Amino acid sequence: MAGYVGVLVSDPWLQNQFTQVELRSLKSHFDTMKREKGCLTLADLPSQMAKLKQVGENLTEQERESFIRDSYKCLDEDVDFEIFLRVYLKFQAHAAARMGNNVKNSSAFLKSPTSTLLHTISESEKASYVAHINNYLVGDEFLKKFLPIDPSTNDLFEISKDGVLICKLINVAVPGTIDERAINMKRMLNPWERNENHTLCLNSAKAIGCTVVNIGTQDFIEGRRHLVLGVISQIIKIQLLADLNLKKTPQLVELVDDSKDVEELMNLPPEKILLRWMNFQLKKAGYNKIVTNFSSDIKDGEAYARLLNVLAPEYTTPSMLTVRDPSERAKLVLEHADRMGCKRYLTAKDIVEGSPNLNLAFVAHIFQHRNGLSTEAKQVSFVETSPDEAQMSKEERSFRFWINSLGNSSYIDNVFEDLRDGWMLLETLDKVSPGIVNWKIATKPPIKMPFRKVENCNQVVKIGKQLKFSLVNIAGNDVVQGNKKLILAYLWQLMRCNMLQLLRNLRFHSHGKEITDAHILEWANSKVRNSGSQSHMTSFKDKSLSTGIFFLELLSSVHPRAVNWNLVTKGETEEQKKMNATYIISIARKLGCSIFLLPEDIIEVNQKMILTLTASTMYWHLKKPSEDQSFGPSDSDSSSVDTASTLDDTASESSADDISNR
Repeated sequence: MAGYVGVLVSDPWLQNQFTQVELRSLKSHFDTMKREKGCLTLADLPSQMAKLKQVGENLTEQERESFIRDSYKCLDEDVDFEIFLRVYLKFQAHAAARMGNNVKNSSAFLKSPTSTLLHTISESEKASYVAHINNYLVGDEFLKKFLPIDPSTNDLFEISKDGVLICKLINVAVPGTIDERAINMKRMLNPWERNENHTLCLNSAKAIGCTVVNIGTQDFIEGRRHLVLGVISQIIKIQLLADLNLKKTPQLVELVDDSKDVEELMNLPPEKILLRWMNFQLKKAGYNKIVTNFSSDIKDGEAYARLLNVLAPEYTTPSMLTVRDPSERAKLVLEHADRMGCKRYLTAKDIVEGSPNLNLAFVAHIFQHRNGLSTEAKQVSFVETSPDEAQMSKEERSFRFWINSLGNSSYIDNVFEDLRDGWMLLETLDKVSPGIVNWKIATKPPIKMPFRKVENCNQVVKIGKQLKFSLVNIAGNDVVQGNKKLILAYLWQLMRCNMLQLLRNLRFHSHGKEITDAHILEWANSKVRNSGSQSHMTSFKDKSLSTGIFFLELLSSVHPRAVNWNLVTKGETEEQKKMNATYIISIARKLGCSIFLLPEDIIEVNQKMILTLTASTMYWHLKKPSEDQSFGPSDSDSSSVDTASTLDDTASESSADDISNR
């Protein structure tokens, strides 16, 4: 059945929005509509989709017609199954926004707290984000003709339509994420160039931790304000919280008493660390309440008044602590912040109304400007890490962003902590192999009874064995206990399984053969060889790959205009290797590859991440509908593929050994 779904829906974004059962049901409805109408157009959908329970119950036909007219220019356009699915998703999102997200029987991803679904936008948030953009991108050579943006207009959304601004904003949030040589920057972009920029933007946003489920390139091109602003807000949040970790700000160890608490602090998400820092400073001021959120707990402004008084007492106005009216106090708080040199992210009204996004931004900016922490050598020594821990941290990051990109019901901040109850692992397994999880015996969080967590994780291990993962002498309790090496080893095998599953869904390219790591290796070498190059990789841990030349030739072979060879270095020095590596990653994302590796993974030839890059390139190439593709080597070469060593015994070997040697 996997092959059936893969051929039905070639777009991986759409594949992630539905379960296998949902796709089959919707395809049946779609086929029935086409039989009844003969030729199905966009104009037919408002009446025809009334038969779908979730749409018919929550939107009137007049609302559906109005929405279709506002969303599409040509209503006579023929509708294929993928367009039908996109309209269906938009109807659901529209209904969710109108009804406060209480849509009956809505799909799981629509309930996700990380999904950006509301069609209304906060003008206050827009103004704050515009001010942020104006401040941080003011010196950009390309954008200077557009900046500063007027927050009272919709210029932000118009300027975002070519993709350049958001790509640049991503690089402000996480420097070096996008190689600007890969961004299409010229006065007038054609539709393909604009689409490439948005593809690069969305894949890069996922790679820094944004949730972009239910958002596509067309939403940016059409300037859908709620979706564009949702992505921008996530990028800015990532930037503002970037220093909320012990690596960037080792002084944070002042918040804890011993090394055990340090480990707990390291596992907290940035927002929780920010709250802990705020409460640490408020305790100094004798403030007895605990601030647990950036909304209701700070609406009266008293916590802000106490916080700023501790951090910058020289600017305190006595009335700030004595005034009773929350609005007046909020105004005094912002005046104090201005005297400190802190840029405003909110108004007095936003404080009183408890705007969570803007209050978080405001507190994060205060932390960046003046955190009030001291440095002590004995405390900083707590956070020293070994090379093994540093490598585990990089892998944790890649797997975390990959899991979050799948559109599960919750966002995870740390795989070592957030996967221990087994639920998110079960959701991810169901995404990778729909129907494989027995939900009747699974327990959804919050889970009070420890044995229920063990039951969830026992099923995780059982399914892993069904999928032929290397899990020797492993029990569910090992996951519950947070065994880091085990969790990383499991996640690597799950990610690899997902890549092979996606390729297996394109089985019509493989002539019925199972796709293995050896096929991926041979496919890459074959593409490069057929392009006339002498480059070759012997395995996914071939040290010659560190120059990046092979992957640039591979990307050029699948899309001849993808690589500008005038920008490529020889890859002889570390700096040249890094330049090539960042260019490779950006070009791959620009084509449409959803990858989560770092430039160091190419330079150091991390065989796991090298496989993900190669397989993602292969998947993108094979699913292109415009080309008559053939898979793998010719029949005469098949014996060499069957006997080639695969990553079953190579890329997975270190993880598998870690498990079996426990």
